[in-house]
Amino acid sequence: MKYVYIVLILSAFACGESNKFNPTTNVSIHGEKFYINGKPTFEGRTWNGHEVEGLLPNSRMVQGVFDDLNPETAVRWKYPDTDRWDADRNTNDFIAAMPEWRKHGMLAFTVNFQGGSPMGYGNKNWKNPGFEPDGTLIPAYAERMERIIYKADELGMVVILGIFYFGQDQFLQDEAAVKNAVDNVVNWIQENGFTNIIIEVANESNNSGYDLKIIKEDRVHELIVQIKEKAPGLPVSTSFNGNTIPPDKVVEVSDFVLIHGNGVGDPARITEMVEEVRALPSYRPMPIVFNEDDHYDFDKEQNNFAAATKAYASWGYFDFRRADESFDEGYQSVPVNWQISSERKQSFFDKVEEIFLEE
Repeated sequence: MKYVYIVLILSAFACGESNKFNPTTNVSIHGEKFYINGKPTFEGRTWNGHEVEGLLPNSRMVQGVFDDLNPETAVRWKYPDTDRWDADRNTNDFIAAMPEWRKHGMLAFTVNFQGGSPMGYGNKNWKNPGFEPDGTLIPAYAERMERIIYKADELGMVVILGIFYFGQDQFLQDEAAVKNAVDNVVNWIQENGFTNIIIEVANESNNSGYDLKIIKEDRVHELIVQIKEKAPGLPVSTSFNGNTIPPDKVVEVSDFVLIHGNGVGDPARITEMVEEVRALPSYRPMPIVFNEDDHYDFDKEQNNFAAATKAYASWGYFDFRRADESFDEGYQSVPVNWQISSERKQSFFDKVEEIFLEE
């Protein structure tokens, strides 16, 4: 019997060693440019006379690990073909769609442990916490996120990993739990050996929806410093409301600058925002990334995507389902069709392909 136990233990050890994750995608930052595996993204590439080498075209796909632990509201997210909500299906569908995103040239996406508003905008009574009240990662969320990151690594994609979202931080019991959640995420990244992640500590840190002060604008830099001290090579930043320039104390400790184009209907203002970031006393050469903007007009000469690109800033698409639109629309409204399933989605991916891939 002892012999059998020894064999089982040795077999388990051998399987663990053989299944150890060996990352193939490593993201790093050099000045204003993103590098993947030691080379700038889109090396040597220009578009209409504008350099795009080092940029990181991205999309807001924050609901990749979404679930609703409130049974009273979970029924709102049922799939039209099954009449029920399924968190694992959501993640499986996300992963199945990723190769097509990458084929069109999109290199990165934002996904958040606490998701975003499943209605596009607004918060109600749903519960998508990602963490236990003490800041411990909920295993089901971690497992779903791991599967997404594994696939991104395989495809050569970068994950903009969000930790907190307003409207969900209240499920953490106190500031100690927030710090614990941050440490647990960093430990999880390090233990898994992920090298294709950049961190967005919180979505829109200046949003009034946050309950816990340490996540808010005046103190969120403390969490950025916490991550940098624990994992010096892990790029980290945080975002702010649309049409908002981050404060110096955040830019000073960040590795890249995150800004949002929500509320910015004039592409000229996108250009101004980039210029204002570069004029900050705290700014030194680092990437500027829009990872949320719900303005499109990709068929027009002037649009927010084009304006950001010409200003040498990466741009991120934010699409949600409008009133009376079908399941095929939007990437934030739950349930999500993660495929390129609508004209609006297709127009974005066509623009990415035009800027970053077409000869």
